[in-house]
Amino acid sequence: MLRVLSVLLLLFVAGCEKKAQSLDDFQTTPLTLPGGQVIRVEVATKQADMMRGMMFRESLAPDHGMLFLHGSPGLYQYWMYQVRIPLDILWLDMQRKVVEIAPDTPPCPSQSAKECPSIGGHKMAIYVLELPAGAAARFGVRVGDMVKF
Repeated sequence: MLRVLSVLLLLFVAGCEKKAQSLDDFQTTPLTLPGGQVIRVEVATKQADMMRGMMFRESLAPDHGMLFLHGSPGLYQYWMYQVRIPLDILWLDMQRKVVEIAPDTPPCPSQSAKECPSIGGHKMAIYVLELPAGAAARFGVRVGDMVKF
């Protein structure tokens, strides 16, 4: 009887772990980098979500990121106000081609948003992808490369 209960407990725990993984899958979508690496990205489409972005987060898994979907092509500058971790920021055009990269962008230490510099936004883009600092170099992503999602 004890053996049966032990097996049932193990199956229950395994089932719980699977649900935790599926919750992550539900909240993110796969994105394929030019080298074929697949990362999971949160997708921000609402203005409030795009404004919050990666603010107040203490970490970002090496195979995760955030993808911002702007409504139309434009020159989108970003900033690191209240962002606590360094990021690579990539701008993509309508064809999902990387048009600009701001690697290893450090957090802004200022308590005033006005004192944080604007980053990028020099090329027309419609998508912006934020990854953990160093990810673009680690995955070999360069300007001109295509991203799939």
